[in-house]
Parts: sequence; C-alpha cells; structure tokens
Amino acid sequence: MSTKLLNLVVGGGLLLASFTAPQKPLSSLPLSIEAIPDSSRFTHMMLAQGLDEPMEMAILPNLNVVIVERKGGVRMYDAQEKQLKTLAHLNVFSGIEDGLLGVAIDPDYTNNSWIYFFYGVGGDKAITRLSRMELRGDQLLQSTEKVLLEFPTQRKYCCHSAGYLRFDTNGNLFISTGDNTNAEETEGYTPVDERPGRELSDDQATAANTNDLRGKILRIKPQPDGSYSIPDGNLFPKDGSKGRPEIYIMGSRNPFRVSIDPKNGYVYWGDVGPDTKVPSVDGGVMSFDEINQARKPGFFGWPYFLGNNEAFPKYDFATKKEGPRKDPLRPINDSPNNTGIRELPPAQPPMIWYAKGESKRFPLVGKGGASAMAGPVYYSDLYPNAPYKLPDYYNGKLFIYDWIRKWIMAVTLDENGNYASMEPFLPHLQVVAPMDMQIAHDGAVYLLAYGTNWFAKSADAGLIRVEYTEGNRNPLASIKASQLYGAAPLTVTLSGADSKDHDPDDKLSFEWKIGTKKVQGKEVKHTFTKPGVYDVALTAADQHGGMGVATVQIKVGNTPPDARISTSANQSFYWDNTVLDYKVAIKDPEDKQIDPARATVSFTYLPFGKDIASAVSGATHGNIQHAEAEKLYASLDCRACHTMDSKSIGPSLKDIAKRYNGKAGAVEALVDKVIKGGSGNWGAYAMSAHPDLPVEDSKAIVNYILSLDAKPSSLPLSGKLKLTDHVGKGNEGAYVLLASYQDKGANGIEPLTARTHMVLRNPKVEFEDYEGGNVGVVIATEMTGFISYIRRVTPGRYVSFNKIDLTHIKSITYRLLEEGTGGTLEVRLGRVDGPLVSSLQIPAGKAADYTKGWKDRVAPVMPTKGVHDLYFVFKNESGGQKEMFFLDWMQFNK
Repeated sequence: MSTKLLNLVVGGGLLLASFTAPQKPLSSLPLSIEAIPDSSRFTHMMLAQGLDEPMEMAILPNLNVVIVERKGGVRMYDAQEKQLKTLAHLNVFSGIEDGLLGVAIDPDYTNNSWIYFFYGVGGDKAITRLSRMELRGDQLLQSTEKVLLEFPTQRKYCCHSAGYLRFDTNGNLFISTGDNTNAEETEGYTPVDERPGRELSDDQATAANTNDLRGKILRIKPQPDGSYSIPDGNLFPKDGSKGRPEIYIMGSRNPFRVSIDPKNGYVYWGDVGPDTKVPSVDGGVMSFDEINQARKPGFFGWPYFLGNNEAFPKYDFATKKEGPRKDPLRPINDSPNNTGIRELPPAQPPMIWYAKGESKRFPLVGKGGASAMAGPVYYSDLYPNAPYKLPDYYNGKLFIYDWIRKWIMAVTLDENGNYASMEPFLPHLQVVAPMDMQIAHDGAVYLLAYGTNWFAKSADAGLIRVEYTEGNRNPLASIKASQLYGAAPLTVTLSGADSKDHDPDDKLSFEWKIGTKKVQGKEVKHTFTKPGVYDVALTAADQHGGMGVATVQIKVGNTPPDARISTSANQSFYWDNTVLDYKVAIKDPEDKQIDPARATVSFTYLPFGKDIASAVSGATHGNIQHAEAEKLYASLDCRACHTMDSKSIGPSLKDIAKRYNGKAGAVEALVDKVIKGGSGNWGAYAMSAHPDLPVEDSKAIVNYILSLDAKPSSLPLSGKLKLTDHVGKGNEGAYVLLASYQDKGANGIEPLTARTHMVLRNPKVEFEDYEGGNVGVVIATEMTGFISYIRRVTPGRYVSFNKIDLTHIKSITYRLLEEGTGGTLEVRLGRVDGPLVSSLQIPAGKAADYTKGWKDRVAPVMPTKGVHDLYFVFKNESGGQKEMFFLDWMQFNK
C-alpha cells in the first residue's frame, strides 16, 4: 500500500527566490480601476533578436531603429524590410563596462543625416569619445566622423561608464558619464580612498570633482562644424572658473539612463547604487538605487550622500576608522585628489530610492538586486494623430524601469511635479533585462531587451515594439519553425497557426518576409540554399488593418548533431542485480569524423524520480544532481554580478568554485554569505543578501557552484553498468544515462549540442500517477497514515501510462482491493482498443475495511518488444456502471 504524502505546495522555495513586485491596494491608485487600460489592447512584437549586448537605440523618422552593441556593433532594424542589418563595427575598448554605449540622432536628422555615438576608443590610450557621423539610408559613413568631445578614463578597475545620449527639445545634447572609479575595494563604504597611490579608488576625484567629466550628466549644444557650445544655464560658469562648463548634473555614481521632460525640461535619470554596510535610518543599509529629478542643475550627493540625503561617514582607509559625515547643505570636497572647487553646491535628494530589501516608502519596487533606470515622460497632446498613442490615462506620467528586477512602472506626478504614486506598466511583458525605453512619433513604445546572458550574445536580446489600439485590437503574431538550424539547402516549414486575435470575429491573413521574398499563407515552406543567418518576419493582419509582427532567426550551414542511446535491456525500469548495456551513437554531417573528446556520457542515480525531464533539461552547466539548484540560481539576482566564466562586478562562478571547492567549512560559510550578504573576500564590493532564501536552497546553490570545479569525466561511448545504487533507498529514485555531443560549428554557425537520455525508474508504479484516463479522482485517507489509490473504476473507463518499454517484461503484479462488481483489467497498446497484451479477471467483493484486504494479483504479459503507450482498460460484460474494484499500484516483472 502506498504511504507517500502528496505534496500540494506549488513552487516552494523557487517561488520565494523569484522576484515578484508587491501589489498596491486598488484604493491607492490615482484613478479608478475602470480607468486602467485593458492590457489586451497592448500588442507587443519582437522585431529583432539575437543581439550582442544592446545598449541604446535611436528611432529614425521612418521608424528604422539604430541599435548599438557594447562590443562595437552598429545594427539597424529596417522597418520596411523587417530585417536587422549590420551597419558597421566600430573599434572600441569593451573591457570592464566600457564599449559602444550611446547613440542619438540629430534633431534635424531628416535634413543633415547626423548620428552621434559615445564609446570607449580602442587602442592603448584610455579615452572616451563623443563623435558624429553621417547615416545615409543603411550606409554609415565612418569617413565623416567628427569628434566633438574626448576625455581620459581609467581602464584598470571596474566600474561605471553610463554613456546614454539624449537631446532635449532645444537641441541640447545630454550625455551621462559613470564615475569610472574602483567599485570593488570599498570595505563596505564609498570609494573615498585618499591614500597615496589610490587615486583610482577615490570618487572625490571624479563624481565630486568639478573639473572632471566623470560621474556627471553633461549638457552641450552640437554645432554644424562638429564642435559644440555651452548652452546657458549649466551648473558652472562658461569660463570654467568653478568647474567644467559642460556639467549640468554632478555627484552621480552611474547615471545609466536619462530622459528629459519635453514640456518643462526636467531631467530624470536612474542612478545605480552601491552595496555598503552603513546602516540607514530607514532600516537595512545605505545601498540605494535612485530615480532622480533635476528641475535645475545641481549636485546630487555621490559619494557623500545617498537616498534621502543620508550622509556616509568619512571612512579612513588607512586607520579603518569612521570619521565625521558631510553636511548636505554645504558639502566640502577636501580630498587631495580633487582638482576642482572645495565647496560644492548643496546636495539634492532623489525622487525615489530603494535598497535590496523591501521598501516601506515605495513597496511596489520589490526587493533583490537592482538597477534603476528612467524612461520617458508621456504627454498625450504631443502625439495628436499618432495611431498607437498611449491612452490619456498615462498623460503626464514618468516611466521608470529596473534592469535586474525586470519591471516597468508608470509614476504619477502631482501638479507641482512631485512624486504621487506608481503602478506596474505592462507586467505581462516580462522583458528580459530592459535596457532602453523610448516612444516613437507614431505613439508606439520601443523596448530594448539586453537578454539572459550577461556580457554575451543572447537569443532573447532584442528589439520589442508595443502598440496600443482603441477599438479594433491588433493581432498577436506567433511563429513556429520546423527547424532553426540545418545544412544548406535547408527546407523549413513556417507556421503562424498559434497567432491570435482578441477580437473574436476577426479573420487573420499572413504575410512572410524571408530575405527579400514575401510569401502569403498561414503555413509556408521555404528552402534556404546558402549558409547564413536569416531573419524571418511574420505579419499577421486582420480585416480592419490591425497588424502584429513576430520574428525568428534561421541559421543555415550547420546541422545539429544526432545522439542516440541503444540497449538490449529494458529502457524503462531497473531491477536488483541487473546490468545495463548501452551504446551511444553520434552522427554529424559537418564533423564527419566524430571526436570522442567532444562527447560526454554520465550515469547518475537520483533519489527522486518524479520530474526527471526537468532535471535533465536544467543541467546545462553542471552535474545533473545539481539541476534544480542551477535553475534556482538562474531565478535569483546573482547573475547580475556573477557570470559563468569571466569576471564581472563579482568573480565568475568557476573562480569561486576553484577557490573554495574541497576546503573545510567552505559550504557552511558560503551558505551563510548567500543569505546574509557581505564583502571582503574578492574585494569590497558587497554581495546582496537573500534573507528569505531557505538554508537548504542556499546550500543547494552553493553545492552547484562548487561542482563547477570538478574535473569533467565521461564514460566511454559504450559499456555495461551495474545497477546497485538504488539498493536500500526506496522506490522514488531513478537512474539517468545522459549523453551529449557538441559539434565544431560550421559555415559561420556556432557549435551545436545534441543531448539524449535514458531514464530507468523503479518497476513499481503508483496508479494515481497515471498520465491519461477518465477514472475520476485520486483519493487519500488518513485512517492509517496517508494512503492513495484510484476508485470509480467502472466499465468503459481507463488509465494510460506513456512510453513504457515491455522488452523482457513477463508479468505485472497488481495491488488491488476486491470492492465492487469485479470485472476484467486489460492492457492494450497505443489506444483503448489497441492490441491486447495482458488481462486479469478480478472477482466481485465487499471489503469491510478499506485499509485491509488488499491483495497482490499477477497477470502474465505476452512477449512484446519496444516502447509503447499502455492503456489499462476496465470491463464488465454483465453491464451496469457500478464500481468494480480499487487499484493502488502495479509492478512490472522480468
């Protein structure tokens, strides 16, 4: 009799680990619930994908979109051709956080074709540059480059480069610059290290220095000859007597994204905050990200103040002692590394600020890692005839977003421009790391998604367009491709059948854009004759003119390898004292000669057997035993600071594993650090705390990371394996034979991996785990502990189990209760009336106690080879629909 407890808790620790924005009471929203726009009227479309660290976009008058990638790529989405083009690749320095960071078009672009770039110049000289070039059609004329502004930077330490470009309505260009200071060795304070030789660790030399352009938002007026002038109203006089005249805002750490209110000229930006150990008056520590509003030029506090103008103590890195705090009304920069004025303007507080924990002031922002960014302020009357303009509900609202927490908020400002409230904007979009947000002249919202992979190309890094429509709603286009990879010639079936329309009476038509070819139809076939990466776009249109777009990339030139496992043994179950023989066969047309060194074969016993498919798919970097922990890690904010192979803000996972794997006490110390946070072992950049993460989940994550240092080992491609690890461990476990092969890549297409597996589970199978059927309910009783079985077994009903190998199976033992009219239990292949391979006659009976009287009955199985879906069909020839018997479990016997 089964005595297992059915777990009804959904999500468990995984749910706790994922970021979820808290919900605000409806009564606190600025308008009634009826006024909130219907989310189904927002149509989102992935216009382009597969970008390599997209940083900023510039929307052209014809709705083409120029996108800059951090490593130097200049791409353009052609709105007419629905294709992503490569315009150029600039020579940039892309170490630490530098690279090609910003792009903007001239306000008079239609007449002058000028486009501006902000980037770290490649080569030995550490210089950051603002330049202008001409973009004519899809030709970027690099020979026309005019250098407007250059300034020196340091390339020894990470971090903060910012680099966003934005014009205001007066033709002034705003440029955000990061503090470019050592952010790792702060010992839990701010980088104000005044010791000799530590100038690169002193933010008073950059962000708080009026003679340095870093840690600022600059404002200049580009001139036709490629120079610039200083507009009236910047922070310091034009003669430079008090500081660089280009400075509009100073005292910023990493003012990553900037927007300018088109009506009143207010400047908004998100400033990415530090990790410190300094207590805050709000509770927790002073590690705030900020959304700032500047109604006029000013000093915004860093590195002396953060949040609501809370002051940091002056930390002496030589004596390791805290000193006095600065006065926000009269801050003095007395660092020996300061080359500007000593007495700075009064510090201005932010409009919104939040730390890693929950915020009492701004609860909707959630908790976890953070990276605050500011988007546009929307005004309905600026889009009088725009077909996709946002509803008036958003008039006057500021959009903000968070790169790590993946939310977008609409912030309501009162009549004086002060913060009033915020609410989620399009939470169903779930943009993967929103990097930029702009509104086009047709009213559509454009979002740039950085993607899943940090400091690398990502399949889900792309350009998203969101359209709002009154009346007729736009269709939602969706593409299914029969193949995404293959050798040339490659014939692909493309289907738009999953596209949908929220208006039930609409009928959709489909147009495919494949290269220069346009094809009509819900499903089409296309043959790609030459190697290359091809963008395919589907436009789904209704009869009223509404349209939705979806895109997919087809990569031609490399066929995915094929890996298969064969055995003469049973492929579904294991038994005591048995041996599994196996052979892995690998084929790859491009590699031809298979390199065994590129193959990996592992054999693992897992103590759980319920969700093996999830475990197998989740083990992308480590051992299958750590698959669930790997997925849990991916759901946390840790990936913002730790990549797999290379140093980011924090060390790589493999470096962590190399340092700590096998050391006594390392697991316990790291588990505690994951939960509590901390700094000091890899520099002073603090690690975020995860106080809600259960200890067992933290331990699982730590063990997963440490497993990455294990030397990879592989079984041979064929062999014999003794099945002994399950002995004495119950019947919930399973063996997994996993084989993979990564090819060498071909014709410019990246290496592809084939994975295959075989799962052997306990031959005892609970009937309530059936995968199909109509027996009704699974019931449980607590008479003698938790027990479970199936009932309502009446004539004509059945249950089915998928993919059961009957090779070498001679009989099935059933645990049953003779309770009811009795009847026949038949086992059939493939369907309820499929070939009969086994049957058992069960007599009528009446059980006095459902916890007693259970019997084991054995039914022979006809010799049958191969894997089949098994249907257990219940019959009673005497007629009637009364219950026949109860079933608990069955066991397959050799």
